[in-house]
Amino acid sequence: MDAKRRKADNEDAASEPATKSSKSASDRKVTYHQYWNPSSKEYVSTMGSEKMSVVFSIPHQPSALVKALTPFQNNSINLTHIESRPLAEDENKYKFLCNLEICNEDDEKRLKKAISELKEISGRDCVKVLSRRDIDKKDSESEEVPWFPIKISELDRFASQILSYGSELDADHPGFTDEVYRKRRKMFADIAYNYKHGEPIPQVEYNEAELATWRTVFTKLSTLFETHACKEFRKVWPLLVQNCNYNKDTIPQLQQVSQFLKDCTGFTLRPVAGLLSSRDFLAGLAFRVFHSTQYIRHGANPFYTPEPDVCHELIGHVPLFCDPEFAAFSQEIGLASLGAPDEWIEKLATLYWFTIEFGVCREEGALKAYGAGCISSIEELENCVSDTSKKLPFECENIVSTKYPITTIQPVYFVAPSFSEAKRKIREFSSQIPRTFTVHYNPYTQSVQLINKRANCVKMIRDLANDMKTLEDAVNKLED
Repeated sequence: MDAKRRKADNEDAASEPATKSSKSASDRKVTYHQYWNPSSKEYVSTMGSEKMSVVFSIPHQPSALVKALTPFQNNSINLTHIESRPLAEDENKYKFLCNLEICNEDDEKRLKKAISELKEISGRDCVKVLSRRDIDKKDSESEEVPWFPIKISELDRFASQILSYGSELDADHPGFTDEVYRKRRKMFADIAYNYKHGEPIPQVEYNEAELATWRTVFTKLSTLFETHACKEFRKVWPLLVQNCNYNKDTIPQLQQVSQFLKDCTGFTLRPVAGLLSSRDFLAGLAFRVFHSTQYIRHGANPFYTPEPDVCHELIGHVPLFCDPEFAAFSQEIGLASLGAPDEWIEKLATLYWFTIEFGVCREEGALKAYGAGCISSIEELENCVSDTSKKLPFECENIVSTKYPITTIQPVYFVAPSFSEAKRKIREFSSQIPRTFTVHYNPYTQSVQLINKRANCVKMIRDLANDMKTLEDAVNKLED
């Protein structure tokens, strides 16, 4: 999680980043999201883009769907998408997912009435509402959970919900007064904004100034990896040099790197036009998708960047996403975030900060860096393994309550004995998240499955049993 994204989160810790709340007549919290519209070149605060989903199941019989959709029609609720599939736990039922939008409080009242009518048709336990809105904890009758993507293609929804567009620079940014640099930033942002899942990431031609900046950063950092980076990083780095054109004179293309990542661990890169909220950014990790920038920091200060850039992404993040254990560890944080309340998103974002961004581990007694924020910064890389910074044991309860600076060198690091141990502790910690379901990622369909019924669990057990049988056969052949 980059410094600027964390800054946005910290400025409004009580709610999702870049959101504003107001009270309705019923004293229920209504959240208005703010996002950047590149066409009008302005931030838009609106509830009109508030996307929700209703999931319900009905018997497989004539006119059942027509009857189930009648409450939406009667209450003037516009459905933007409908899809169906057989219900795994009951072959006589079908499961439906309906996407919709609400624009104001009147829409919300009509939707509430429609849901009530739908429950009379399908049954109270057969209807679930998924919403991106903050859920009022005082509303004990609310059955909404924060909306989250089910399919990897639904990450496209985040494209228009960025917190700031890539070409919008703060006044203290090194490139603020450089018109050429600002135009280049907008070009990169436009590429990402128009990108859709399944498309190849467009190649870009970097200019001489950008290549010079990359050369300076790459050359200096490369001298420190052997002594400061963890063994998993050191193992992968030569492979990136060999397969992805990693060298001081060339900035690797995201598409080539993404394909190599996919072959290694199933992770892929996705270009991003600006800063995402913590919830949206972490959701990408659940699908083994990393939202990556394509632009590079300003050449006036090549060893400093106020936001993530291609040096940070390709040098800091990509190498460890090639490692199976680290990839699984990263996905674990993403899966834990799906449907989690806002206060837990903040906790998971803090865990991300002290691991994937600024993680340190022990290797044969010596401290080594594995966090991207450490590996892609000369000053941070030297500081994290030195005796001058404070080191604490990796305990999730302590990590999530720790404050940290976002624009200066980190004063404290949490040392993990291994990725697997850190993953185990995060999984145990995440079990406390108040969700009525567990999520499971299906790599074959690149989708998330909700494990909230006995039949779902039985199916998972059967799948695991098949895998165990395959493993047993392999072991028997080795014994022979």
